[in-house]
Amino acid sequence: MKLNELSDNPGARKSRIRVGRGIGSGKGKTGGRGVKGQKARSGVTGIRQFEGGQMPLYMRLPKRGFTKPNRLKFAEINVGALQAAIDAGKLDAANKIDAAALVAAGVLRRSFDGVRLLGVGELKAKVNLEVAHASAGARAAVEKAGGALVETVVKEESPAKKKAKKAAKGGDEE
Repeated sequence: MKLNELSDNPGARKSRIRVGRGIGSGKGKTGGRGVKGQKARSGVTGIRQFEGGQMPLYMRLPKRGFTKPNRLKFAEINVGALQAAIDAGKLDAANKIDAAALVAAGVLRRSFDGVRLLGVGELKAKVNLEVAHASAGARAAVEKAGGALVETVVKEESPAKKKAKKAAKGGDEE
């Protein structure tokens, strides 16, 4: 085989259809756009939602929910992935493992606002972890392996829970 004999597999490269090049091409005159009018022109956007003056469906349906603008974003890692990194020699189980260590080892690309440890997989190594948040399953897996886990982000209680706690104590004073 020579360099000048190289070619793609049949059907690997599809040539583009040249639209609007005469009746004989099969894509002439209207160029596959049907007939004349607003839909035949380029740049038409608002026509899909328009319902002839009737209130459109997207405005009739109720809107629910709220996106918190300053919510924290965590990098998530499972205990199974942590064990795989220790087995591969990327992480040293004897040292403290935190967000910076995980990023330096290449286990995580970035730590965002902290690391959230999740409980999928199995942990065999005894590790000393410092993460922002850990699920109950992850905490159980670390303790079962004989390791230690420190959470740095303290979960803030909702105002409703604070109020209920205050009422349970029997005090409404501030």
